[in-house]
Amino acid sequence: MAKTILLLSLVALTFSCLAFAFEPSPLQDFCVADTTSTARVNGLACKDPMMVQASDFSFSGLHIPGNTSNAVGFGAKAVNVVQVPGLNTLGISLVRLDYAPRGINPPHTHPRASEILTVIEGSLEVGFVTSNPENRLISKVLQKGDVYVFPVGLVHFQRNVGYGNAVAIAALSSQNPGVITIANAVFGSKAPIASDLLAKAFQVDKKMVEQIQSKF
Repeated sequence: MAKTILLLSLVALTFSCLAFAFEPSPLQDFCVADTTSTARVNGLACKDPMMVQASDFSFSGLHIPGNTSNAVGFGAKAVNVVQVPGLNTLGISLVRLDYAPRGINPPHTHPRASEILTVIEGSLEVGFVTSNPENRLISKVLQKGDVYVFPVGLVHFQRNVGYGNAVAIAALSSQNPGVITIANAVFGSKAPIASDLLAKAFQVDKKMVEQIQSKF
């Protein structure tokens, strides 16, 4: 009996650890981020609840398109804990994604969040790559109203394959999901990763790596 209780306790502890692997559930109605606090916590310190206003939970401007006048033809407008302090500890955020014709959201990851994307206008080719050793590409072309899920941490992308602009809205399972654009991180790091190392990793000429690095 004692062994059974111990086993059940260990199982419960395991699932508790998994539940808290990302952002813990709030222990009060809300914990609006206090952006003036110097306290260093995993997240942001709470504002005095009596000082909380409706503006802490709202955001305006998501109807305005993001700037796609750049090399990849893509713009993002995030609504996370920085823009909405009331998202602190709630484990959720939002982003508007705009794509010029043939524009792309380059391969990237969100280290702290899964993502669910809905196409509002246009047609998008979307996909993600599974982890080693399979590195399997799972992709699909989405139309207006279609939804796609990107699991946490996996490299994923979107490309506008329609004839006009495209718009999508994505929800993420973190107040601060983070984003790592693969090309920027690998070729545009500060300080730069050694070009001979990258040349060996990508099996290309060192001069080609240096040319790529010079663009970032």
